Amino acid sequence: MTPTHRAKGLDGEALGDEPEHDAEPLSGFLAEASHWLRDLLGPEDRVTAAVRRILDIGSGPGEASCQLARVFSRADVVAVDRSAEHLAQAEIRAAECGLGGQVTTRQAELPEEFGRLGPADLIWTGNVCRHLGDQQAALRSLASALRPGGMLAVAERGLAPRFLPRDIGIGKPGLQARLDSALEERFTAGRARLPGVTSVIEDWPCMLASAGLVPTGSRSFLIDLPAPLGLAARRHLHTRLRRILEELGDELDLVDRLTVEQLLDGDACTGILWRPDAFYLTAVTVHTARLCGPRD
Repeated sequence: MTPTHRAKGLDGEALGDEPEHDAEPLSGFLAEASHWLRDLLGPEDRVTAAVRRILDIGSGPGEASCQLARVFSRADVVAVDRSAEHLAQAEIRAAECGLGGQVTTRQAELPEEFGRLGPADLIWTGNVCRHLGDQQAALRSLASALRPGGMLAVAERGLAPRFLPRDIGIGKPGLQARLDSALEERFTAGRARLPGVTSVIEDWPCMLASAGLVPTGSRSFLIDLPAPLGLAARRHLHTRLRRILEELGDELDLVDRLTVEQLLDGDACTGILWRPDAFYLTAVTVHTARLCGPRD
């Protein structure tokens, strides 16, 4: 695990599935990860010339696309997502960052259209495979888009975010652990209903090797925002709690449901927007692998 990175943090169920105002907290992690990928690929001058095209699969509003474009300054970066709204946000973000000529967008359904995206020297994907029925097939499809010597970087799982003490003074102690457990059960049930779902041991380096690639290392990036949190992080947590309440609904017992509702109360001092004890701690793990063979 890397040293603590004190950047604005965001957990993404899929890195890129959050509203645009929630994407900004990921910038610190993504910048660090982009530089790490460049170092893995080789000497900076050679990599800068060799990496000509990058795909950001499941790009959301384009935060990763822009970070990759900054680090790989000579590469064309394609933000790929099925949401036209997210891609419009990515175009605006790129333009505001002065990267409009380097970052383009492509709407595509995944994984059906992986093979139509064209070859790339680097493919980044964050929490996309976990939402596809056959994760191994998805990795094989992504690997097939790499040029010889290219790299696939897969950000999947890590550690679930923690943001509340065990005892928050309202409801029953241990609320967050129960929410995490309920979300995990719901996610497992949802995966079982995906089209073409295939069970696989989620050993990502092994899965990358099975896709015909050579694993080149994994790294976990710690995102640590101690209390008291700034407004952006509090807004993210408010959005996260609201979504949890919408998703779990009646699956929560009455006490926990009322506690979450209190945390969402924007006028109450016990709400997440005002609590002095709220923090944000999570880790994102990135797994990498390369396609053997000389570059053209």
